[in-house]
Amino acid sequence: MSNFIPVILAGGSGERFWPLSRRHRPKQFLTLDESGRSLLQATSDRLARLSGGGDRVVVVTGNDYRSQVLEQLPEMPIENLLVEPMARDTAAAILYAALWVARDNPQAVMGVFPADHRITDAVAFERVIGRAIEVAQASERLVTVGITPTFPSTGYGYIQQGEVLHPGELPAFSVTRFTEKPDAATAQAFLNTGRYTWNSGMFIWCVRSILDAFEQHQPQLYAQLRQAMSVEASSARRACIGEIFPQLEKISIDYAILEKSDRVVVIPAEFGWDDLGDWNALERLLKGEGDNVAVGRHVGLDTGGAILYTTNGDDLIATIGLDDVVVVRAEDVTLVVRKDRTQDIKKVVQQLKAHPELERFA
Repeated sequence: MSNFIPVILAGGSGERFWPLSRRHRPKQFLTLDESGRSLLQATSDRLARLSGGGDRVVVVTGNDYRSQVLEQLPEMPIENLLVEPMARDTAAAILYAALWVARDNPQAVMGVFPADHRITDAVAFERVIGRAIEVAQASERLVTVGITPTFPSTGYGYIQQGEVLHPGELPAFSVTRFTEKPDAATAQAFLNTGRYTWNSGMFIWCVRSILDAFEQHQPQLYAQLRQAMSVEASSARRACIGEIFPQLEKISIDYAILEKSDRVVVIPAEFGWDDLGDWNALERLLKGEGDNVAVGRHVGLDTGGAILYTTNGDDLIATIGLDDVVVVRAEDVTLVVRKDRTQDIKKVVQQLKAHPELERFA
């Protein structure tokens, strides 16, 4: 796939994996399984196989994470690292990357991939992405990858499938609507129809197609960033981007483009996907035969359905009479939370950031 340029979005803070994920080392740089590769490295490995090498992978990240990306991906050319002066959500990050790709390769097919996903079936993943590239090239449509849901999740966005536009072994459907994280009853209703997929946040499109979509649906954002990227000298261009970025609207690609365009299609897929969004994902990742999932030493009395994690192998976590909790000991912080409240971890992190005496724990 010589004309395929994969772009990894690696600027997230991973707050729902706090306290393992911290401001100075967020989730995408962590190793959560026995592979020895961080989530970012595993993502790059998958995409390097598809694109023809790690030197073709592009990463968008924030100023604070520049050195960590370069450390973890030494095979990636430094010019492939796009640094956002300020986080402005996924629309600005994707447009930044698209304009960068179009400078040297306006005929490229561009893929967008979050840095923190886990995929267990690499062969199926490559087949789906290959199909998405075919559809994008043949139709100039904006292709989303939808994950066939396995339970009524309230933590994911959903995509409703319309008619089949590109039949085949891996058909592409028109998109009727996007729905953000629904309540439990709505999620179950979606699951029952068999016409919804989870929004994976993975997208494939011809770079000219996504630029046309930005020009049509987000003309101000497009004009602002295009002006900055049109500066020829690299040092002057970086300075111009630094001035422009704080002025850009903070908006997701879903709201900015995908919910507005009539050229979006979805390919339902199954390849062992998990976005590792919060601590409950560790149970899906590491669940064995026991009642609990433990990383590190744990002694439990009348404890079930618990997730226990310590970064220091010499530490011990002891629990008595607990069910369905998460207990994490990481550096100088201990977290205890019910499994059904892990989405609220972000609120605790925000409280820490708001208090100067506690900010170092964030």
